[in-house]
Amino acid sequence: MGRKFHISYSVCGVTRLLHRTGSSVQMPALPAAERDEKAIPPWREVTWREVKPSGRRPARSSASRTKRA
Repeated sequence: MGRKFHISYSVCGVTRLLHRTGSSVQMPALPAAERDEKAIPPWREVTWREVKPSGRRPARSSASRTKRA
């Protein structure tokens, strides 16, 4: 933004500007040209189930290396 318009904004300021115009940092205006809609459901079924978190939080542990008494 600074190079193109010669204006500087903070991250918070850019976020506010985007929200005022109905845009979002998270959502692109157009879908990716390389997107393959037919490949998405099989990927979700196989790959995503292997890599997604289980939903359970890890057990609480101590950062101390000493044993409890």
